[in-house]
Amino acid sequence: MLIGHIKSILRYPVKSFSGEQIKKTNVMPYGLYGDRSHGLMDENRPGKFLTLTQWPEMVCYQAKFFGRESLEEYPQVQVKTPEGKTFIWGDQQLIQELEQRSQRKVSPVNYRPDHVPLGAIEEEHIQLVTDASLTRLSELWGREVDVRRFRPNFLIQLIDFVPFIEDTWIGHRLKIGEQVELEVKRHCERCMIITVNPADGTRDPSLLKTVVRHRRNRFGVYATVVKTGVVVEGDPVVMI
Repeated sequence: MLIGHIKSILRYPVKSFSGEQIKKTNVMPYGLYGDRSHGLMDENRPGKFLTLTQWPEMVCYQAKFFGRESLEEYPQVQVKTPEGKTFIWGDQQLIQELEQRSQRKVSPVNYRPDHVPLGAIEEEHIQLVTDASLTRLSELWGREVDVRRFRPNFLIQLIDFVPFIEDTWIGHRLKIGEQVELEVKRHCERCMIITVNPADGTRDPSLLKTVVRHRRNRFGVYATVVKTGVVVEGDPVVMI
């Protein structure tokens, strides 16, 4: 049964930085190609990533891949700072700026294109959000919700505009385009990250309070990859 189409594909090359909206990519066994493949280890907390939870202003840095996607190695990751300066990932000037602003010692890490550990994403492989649910949450909150607050991978445009219909998808499989299959596993429980405005890094706890009050702290769903392949913006989403 056709339930919708892929309205947006969103990828985050650097964990907790703003990401990029793309037209086409590969779905790998771990999720979107290169999603959360790069990150900053927080030397103040050995073995832990530096994230928006510790430093909300990370969202003011935008990361994107520049060049052809390859399974042998990633294209360059370009990072744009809040002031508009552009660095290549790993540039020592960028690291110094991040350390100065975060007041932490950090170490850049990255993984191979064929393997990004779940620890980098922290949950399942793919996060799904629907346009109807986003619209309804905006009504509940009393202002427009920027989808980037939720850091999803796919924004789905529904055929039947039913808010929170994705709650019924748990335990079912979805086919996207000609190749990709996902299994919807569970709800996405939210945290303080959605309080961070992706435009400027400021925080407003009222959105999280709204999600807690009206949605038992749930918004969107997580899915695991069953079959890999290419996904393209506009691809049909079919419930198997």
